[in-house]
Amino acid sequence: MELDAGLLPDFARGCAVLGSGGGGATSVTLAGARQAILEHGPVRVLHARELPPDATVMTVGTVGSSPVMGERIGGVADACRMRDRVEQVRGRPPVALLSSEIGGSNGCVAVTWAARLGLPLLDADSMGRAFPRMDQNVLELAGIRATPAVLADERGRTVVVDHADGPWLERVVRAGLDAFGGQAACSDYPVTAEQVARHAVPGSIRRALAVGSALAAGVPEDPSPVARRVVTGKIAAIEWVSDPTTGILVEGLGPDAGRLLRVEAQSEYLAVLENGRPVVLTLDIIALVETRTGEALPVEVLRYGLRISILALDCAPIWRTEAGLRLAGPAAFGLDLPDRAEVGR
Repeated sequence: MELDAGLLPDFARGCAVLGSGGGGATSVTLAGARQAILEHGPVRVLHARELPPDATVMTVGTVGSSPVMGERIGGVADACRMRDRVEQVRGRPPVALLSSEIGGSNGCVAVTWAARLGLPLLDADSMGRAFPRMDQNVLELAGIRATPAVLADERGRTVVVDHADGPWLERVVRAGLDAFGGQAACSDYPVTAEQVARHAVPGSIRRALAVGSALAAGVPEDPSPVARRVVTGKIAAIEWVSDPTTGILVEGLGPDAGRLLRVEAQSEYLAVLENGRPVVLTLDIIALVETRTGEALPVEVLRYGLRISILALDCAPIWRTEAGLRLAGPAAFGLDLPDRAEVGR
C-alpha cells in the first residue's frame, strides 16, 4: 500500500488514539508529513518480510517535551543527516524505516522522514502505542541491543551513544536533552528486516488508518471493529492525586447516565476504574476521545465539561507476558493495581 496526502488525516487521528493520551500532539507533525508527501510523493508501506532478512532498518522517533515538539518542527535536511550518520555508525545504508512509536506524533514523523528519504516505511513499530520511556518497547523485550543510538537536532548536531542497555540509554538521553533544547530526533535499537518481522508489533500503520477512519465522523454507537467503548459522558472533575498521577472523573451521559468512572493518568492514561474496580488497565490502550469529532484528547488538554467517550484498544500480545507486564504494566508506573482488569460492568 501507499500512504498519500488523502490518507494522512485518518492516519494521524489513529496515531493520536494509539497514543493513549501521550506521545505528543499530531497537529504539527501531520502538517509536516503532508508537506513531505506533496514534495516527494506517497510513502510505500511494506511488510518486513518483503525485504532481504539482513536489510538494514533505521528506527525513527523523537524524544523530549511534547510542548517543545509542537514548537520546533525541524528542517528538511534532518532526515538526510540522520540517515548519513546511521550509515556511518552501522556501516551499511538503511533501506527502510521503522517507527519507534506509532502512538502520538512519532507516527507522522516516520512518514515525513520516509517521504524525504524516498525509503519505504515498514508496517510495524516497536511499541504498538505510546510510552514515556525509550526502553518500554518490544525490541527491549526481545533482547535486542539499544545501541549504538544516534541523536540529532535540526542544526545537524549529532551524538552517538554506545555500549548502553535500554534503561541506561533512557537515562543518558534524558540527561542530555537540555543541551538539545528539550527535543531530539533519535534512531536507536538498530535492527534488520528479519528482526522487525520476528519481534516488532505488526500492522501498526494499517491499524492507525483503520482506527482513524472509524472515528472520522465522531465516535460511532458501536466502535467494536477497532475499539471497545467503555463509557460516554462528560468530564466532571480533574484532581491531582500524587506526583505524577492525576485523576479524571467521568460522569456517564445518555445510556450511561448514573455511572461514574475514574481515569488515572500520568503522561498517558493508565487505568479506568468503576466502583473501585479496574475495568481497563495499561498495557491496553486507553483513549479519551471527543464524542462529536472523534479526535483523541491528550492528557494536558482535558478540562471540565468536555463531552468524551472512553475507548479501550487491545495491546500487542507480547505485552501480556510476564516480562511485558514488568516493563510497562501498572506497577511500572507506581500504581497499586492488578496486572489485568475485570472486563465489563
